[in-house]
Amino acid sequence: MEPVNLAIIYYSATGTVHTLAKAAVEGAEKAGANVRLRRVAETAPAEAVNAREEWAQHVQDTADVEVASGDDLEWADAVMFGTPTRFGLVSSQLKAFIDTLGPLWFHGKLSNKVYSAFTASNSAHGGQESTLLSLSNIFYHWGGIIVPPGYTDPIQFQSGNPYGTSHVAGGGPPSDVTLQAARYQARRVVDTMAALKAGRPA
Repeated sequence: MEPVNLAIIYYSATGTVHTLAKAAVEGAEKAGANVRLRRVAETAPAEAVNAREEWAQHVQDTADVEVASGDDLEWADAVMFGTPTRFGLVSSQLKAFIDTLGPLWFHGKLSNKVYSAFTASNSAHGGQESTLLSLSNIFYHWGGIIVPPGYTDPIQFQSGNPYGTSHVAGGGPPSDVTLQAARYQARRVVDTMAALKAGRPA
């Protein structure tokens, strides 16, 4: 059987979600997947980006990460989306990308793929769960197969979020527990998609 193709598509303003995405890449590759790491385009005006030093620096630091396109979703068997929470919802940058995918959805090219998501907020109880659930609403419309981490591994009882890996950025960079959770979530996505591929006729 061919390896699972996993697209990890994310938006990160200051690097936290980017760090989670890189951990997910590690977990997926260890599980044998072909992985595409893709960032969505920055849509905030330059004056807003440049008003925060860490935001402007992150834009520079990730300039070499390819920008996501619809082709990445067509290629993928499974997709993980990463986003900071914005008032309990998906960031406008990721949502703008998702809103371009109507033609793929209309032709059934987003269905029957495995989907999962991860997030970060600046404060505890800052909308992490609602952000992940709002992404699930999109996956329902696409006919996706939603695979959360749940409490299916010991690391989940330490990280604590069954909906998807999440981090409180106000407390500093992601801890080793959080990074382990991101690696586990990606591995679970790959393993689930591999089982589905194995059960489908060629």
